[in-house]
Amino acid sequence: MIRLFKVKEKQRETAENAKDEAVRRKQTAGELRLHKDISELNLPQSCGITFPNGKDDLMNFEVSIRPDEGYYHGGAFLFSFKVSPIYPHEAPKVKCKTTIYHPNIDLEGNVCLNILREDWKPVLNINTVIYGLYHLFTEPNYEDPLNHDAAQMLRDDPKLFESNVRWAMKGCRIGDTFYSQCI
Repeated sequence: MIRLFKVKEKQRETAENAKDEAVRRKQTAGELRLHKDISELNLPQSCGITFPNGKDDLMNFEVSIRPDEGYYHGGAFLFSFKVSPIYPHEAPKVKCKTTIYHPNIDLEGNVCLNILREDWKPVLNINTVIYGLYHLFTEPNYEDPLNHDAAQMLRDDPKLFESNVRWAMKGCRIGDTFYSQCI
């Protein structure tokens, strides 16, 4: 009889552990949506996605962009994405980890992209954000700048702007700022 109680106790313990594991593995709605978005990514060959904390941490990942046209052709730029648990009701937080001479990206890595701010809607997804970032490299926008000096240069002297971009991508200094070598 004593053995029977031990067996029942062991079964109960095993069942409780299984419940704990199931509770720990439950994903938030944001994680489920992000998992769907990532599984449906349709990126150009010049873009890639990595998970520095492993595949178990989908909410933090990096995207690399290598533009194949425009001023930034040949460069490699890394962006970090931090996704909120209430995604898609809140836009992901995106930072450029590469110091870059760009009118829409400041020296701290903040990105000026309307869909990451006031134009974010829950119907948008990670694919849309990555294409938006890619578009910033093919067509930088001097009308909505974070880096006002780069925006003014692009507007007033596109040839000098292109020269500054090339120097910056080689890891040189423009004015008082040293840039990351990314070419």
